[in-house]
Amino acid sequence: MAVTASHPPLHYLDREFGLPAVKILPGQWHAARGDVAITTVLGSCVSTCLWDPVTRIGGMNHFMLPGDGANSQSAWADSARFGVYAMEVLINDMLRMGADRRRMVAKVFGGAQLLAGFGRLDVGARNSEFALEFLRVEGIRLLAKDLLDVYPRKVHFFVDTGKVQVKRLALAPGETVQKREREYLSNLAGGRGGDVEIFRAPR
Repeated sequence: MAVTASHPPLHYLDREFGLPAVKILPGQWHAARGDVAITTVLGSCVSTCLWDPVTRIGGMNHFMLPGDGANSQSAWADSARFGVYAMEVLINDMLRMGADRRRMVAKVFGGAQLLAGFGRLDVGARNSEFALEFLRVEGIRLLAKDLLDVYPRKVHFFVDTGKVQVKRLALAPGETVQKREREYLSNLAGGRGGDVEIFRAPR
């Protein structure tokens, strides 16, 4: 069982876009259909947006640890399944709603180097590598990515159209996203267990 955030995703009305929206935190995911936005703020974490262009069913996850290193004896290896879990539960939720895995396309965001001081683990780089390798192995076509670098990102995924918008954020001292990810990473390890429109998905 993967460690998830302590409360369910937040549902709210996004006044900027005039849409119902769902905000996800580290360890969460959400699948939906219709005119709804899924949003998150990323530092070292990675989010994958998956979309079926025929049924217009889409979803987003937000994970902290990658899925490689399964043969290592470290605590990180014990937690490495969380990236795989985040991908599979999102895919399965979309399949239950009527999406077809063979049609799914992906967009991947995040993986900034915000937690480089946390031991020697470059969390952002490992998350990014895992997400891209998972999509390659599973045969899910990657349409776009915005990964690595040193800044947090705010991501809006518009499920009905497959469109994604990304805002790159300045990182101030004591930034909430950095504190939240550091606390979440500590829990996982301890438990061992201006706007940039990136792309528009094809119609």
